[in-house]
Amino acid sequence: MNIQISDIGHVIQLAIAPVFLLTGVATKLTVLTNRLARIIDRTRVLDDVLKQGPDEEFFSERETLYVRAHLINTAITSSTACGLMVCLVIALLFLGDTTNLPLDQYIAGLFVIAMLGLISSFVFFLREIFIASRFMREQHTLSLKRSR
Repeated sequence: MNIQISDIGHVIQLAIAPVFLLTGVATKLTVLTNRLARIIDRTRVLDDVLKQGPDEEFFSERETLYVRAHLINTAITSSTACGLMVCLVIALLFLGDTTNLPLDQYIAGLFVIAMLGLISSFVFFLREIFIASRFMREQHTLSLKRSR
């Protein structure tokens, strides 16, 4: 195994794009976990209120929060899988170059899987945002009806 400095430099150049992708995925995971934390905090507040007595409005909000939490959890899982695949792509880039193994098909396959994970994460995130927005609109409409 005779590794040249220029070979390592070339592999590092190839790995730069996936590393930037990995940074974006990590940032997205931060956003998703922050949203999940807010959902959990609000659910705890509602649970405390519902312990004092049943309230249909609070119960409905809690059910909406459970759906949102499930969607965010699925988005987090997809983003994490994407990050894992990107890490494997980077590792296989180095492994393939240093060992002269033909890993290009595996690298391409893992990259496609990573993109599918990222796409599904965005889809679940978007669904969660739509549900949160719809709930907010419904609450606004109810408050307008009550004030009249």
